[in-house]
Amino acid sequence: MDLPEPIRRRLGDFSRTVFVDQSRTQPSFEEHANFLDQNKDVVSSLPLQMSLYFNMWFFPFWWISEVVMLDLKYSALADYYKFILITILIVMTLIEAIRLYLGNAGNLQEKVPELAGFWLLTFLLQFPLILFQLFNEAVLVQPLERGVHIILALFIFAEVLFGFVALRTMVRHTESRFHLRQFHGIQELRT
Repeated sequence: MDLPEPIRRRLGDFSRTVFVDQSRTQPSFEEHANFLDQNKDVVSSLPLQMSLYFNMWFFPFWWISEVVMLDLKYSALADYYKFILITILIVMTLIEAIRLYLGNAGNLQEKVPELAGFWLLTFLLQFPLILFQLFNEAVLVQPLERGVHIILALFIFAEVLFGFVALRTMVRHTESRFHLRQFHGIQELRT
């Protein structure tokens, strides 16, 4: 259903009067250049962001189940495995908070150092720790633990892959923008 023509015309006149500056008809050269500089490609990774989002919601469930299972099997563990598992739980909790923050900041704000830090923490620390907990039978892995470790390992594996692709894309994009800015400076010197 369309608006009647007189109402449409009056609304159009009103919006042009209120929202358009009638004193100027064309943007200045500086405004045009500033507008063109704002043209940026979005290089953040949707698959990485989705895996970070779901990992953020899954991690508290993983942590609670890990604490409950550790409490249940604590008396049956050897002393050195008690120390190792408690240390791993504390380290993984701290690393996970830092890692998720760096991943979100690096991906959404397109910051290469944060994304690189996220990827290194994921690949060098979280992935080996979760694989140790998943495949070391001496820590008496319970069925609930095995299930949540598999899910967390899949999240971490996906984040390693998606993070690598996003990091490579972001570095290439940043590099090309750097080279284009150098070229733009040369063009200004010639004119």
